Amino acid sequence: MSEVPCNKCGELLQLYLDGELSEAEAREAEAHLDECGYCRRYYRFERAFRAHLRKVLTDEPMSAELRVKLVKLRADARPSDRL
Repeated sequence: MSEVPCNKCGELLQLYLDGELSEAEAREAEAHLDECGYCRRYYRFERAFRAHLRKVLTDEPMSAELRVKLVKLRADARPSDRL
């Protein structure tokens, strides 16, 4: 079990959390999380942090003006910019 920073965190974790991996890649990430204590802790932190952000951000409604701006920015962004 690794206790030091691991390259897998940068490579797979964010995509795994976003549900962007293929089935095979997701299984690889899960197997790695089973083996690597550092990545497992980082995954748990990221998952909790994202849940907290969703809660905080949904508690305060977004203004209509900001919503329109964000929709436009997203529409204008290339798919690779959205990652």
